Amino acid sequence: MRKLLALLLIVIAAAAAGAWWWTTQPLPLAAARVEISVPNGASLRTAAHKAVEGGVRTYPELLQWYFRLAAREQTIKPGEYEVTRGMRPADLLDKLVRGDRIVLTVTLVEGWTFKQVRQALARAEHLRPETAGMSNEDVMKALGKPGVAPEGRFFPDTYHYAKNSGDLAVLRQSLQLMDRRLSAAWEARAPDLPLKSADEALILASIVEKETGQHADRPEIAGVFINRLRIGMRLQTDPTVIYGLGDAFDGNLRRSHLTTDTPYNTYTRAGLPPTPIAMPGKASLMAAVQPAQTKSLYFVARGDGSSHFSPSLSEHNRAVNRYQRGGGAAAGSAAEGGGN
Repeated sequence: MRKLLALLLIVIAAAAAGAWWWTTQPLPLAAARVEISVPNGASLRTAAHKAVEGGVRTYPELLQWYFRLAAREQTIKPGEYEVTRGMRPADLLDKLVRGDRIVLTVTLVEGWTFKQVRQALARAEHLRPETAGMSNEDVMKALGKPGVAPEGRFFPDTYHYAKNSGDLAVLRQSLQLMDRRLSAAWEARAPDLPLKSADEALILASIVEKETGQHADRPEIAGVFINRLRIGMRLQTDPTVIYGLGDAFDGNLRRSHLTTDTPYNTYTRAGLPPTPIAMPGKASLMAAVQPAQTKSLYFVARGDGSSHFSPSLSEHNRAVNRYQRGGGAAAGSAAEGGGN
């Protein structure tokens, strides 16, 4: 009897030692990198089985046993997880408890329209298209901004998201970041600007974004538009005209477009357009609220990304002849308006 008991204790000790040894070893995997998917409400048993299904080559009961022993009161989080060679059972459990899911990124670019934003989200890898089939109005309502035009309301940046999360979450991040950036810019605004609200600053910033070919020109371009707003001069800026044409614009801005009235035609209408025309970045937001102190009322592209600024129409016309001779409608619009 004593020999049997001793043998039993030896077996138990060997099993315990073996189990302890297993917990210190890297998990064997079907490949250098495998992915596991843990559903909502998954138990430790389910998580263990999902790990084995995903390519962790061990007994699910053994992994479940370890999870139960080591997790204690901690809970695991659902999502998509990456398991790589060298990870031990403790590393996997820690990842599941922390919710260290597979993270992907999508970049929203300065100067994009909301249409381009939606197209980028639709193309993003493993981003669930919650907004597919929704109108722009429905999207804004889902984001808690019913009745707000979406254009320019999202901040251009690179956003991280968990694999198979929804696109509304990315839009919500971008919307909230723009709210914060715009609020901070408006608080830092220069005195006596001819802008009534942060929304007007956002509209102006979007125009500056579309007009700027070189970073350093932003404050000066904003200064031109601020000067025009102060004296009641029309902004006469081509990007607003193009935006107003929508899908009808074929890439060639004609003189007839400049005289065709739309709510966004700043050649035919005074003041700012009714909404932003694109997503401005931080630099354009700050330029709109802290414009350069300048006497310029005109600017024209030099062709190298920079702009030439002029205080008078005669000087501006000379600059147009110099930099855009032979430019057709573009040169004409630059002579008439605020920039090109």
